[in-house]
Amino acid sequence: MEAVLTHLRGAIERGEYAIGDKLPSEAELCRTLEVSRPVLREALRALQTMGLTVAKTGKGTFVVANTVEDPTFGDYAASDLLEVRRHVEIPVAGYAARRRTAENLDHLAHLLERMERETDTTAWVAMDTLFHLAVAEAAQNPVFRRVIEEIRDALARQSAFLNELGGRREQSNREHRAIVEALIDGSETDAVEAMSHHLDRVETTLTDIVRAAGTDATLEGGPEA
Repeated sequence: MEAVLTHLRGAIERGEYAIGDKLPSEAELCRTLEVSRPVLREALRALQTMGLTVAKTGKGTFVVANTVEDPTFGDYAASDLLEVRRHVEIPVAGYAARRRTAENLDHLAHLLERMERETDTTAWVAMDTLFHLAVAEAAQNPVFRRVIEEIRDALARQSAFLNELGGRREQSNREHRAIVEALIDGSETDAVEAMSHHLDRVETTLTDIVRAAGTDATLEGGPEA
């Protein structure tokens, strides 16, 4: 999928597909790039997230920009989402370290264990959002959970994007473990630092993806399953 995305992104950035142009049909792209339709569709979704294309029902996919500036996850731009996450989730982690219950810690530890064993990206992403909701619950303030619930869909979309294109899963598991360990220790300072580091890494990975050169990748082999 990354190779397909890099190829299509490069073609758009070089002007092979100009703003307003319609991309070839899915069937044509699958034949040309020798990939399966599910793989192609993942790449097309990533192009939309990057803001390069839009899909019009019954009409196809059209180019709307030739440079990546600020990806959009659901209703929210990545920059807006990260700004809010820093102002909410970092202090929330501190409150959670002071207020968490034994039940909160058991729930978080169970989630973390499942995430560390999970190999399916879709299942892992679902648990990722549950993890951040659980940290908010541990802060014992229902407003915090409500805020995370509001951005839950955007968090899931961002998580999937970063895992598919940035290989974030194992690193994220380690960052989540540091957060849980800080909550177990009841250390507000460590919890704030661990959540801050986690969001720093999210931002770094996202920036790396956005800045990646849109050059062609070699598409080797036949169709992928």
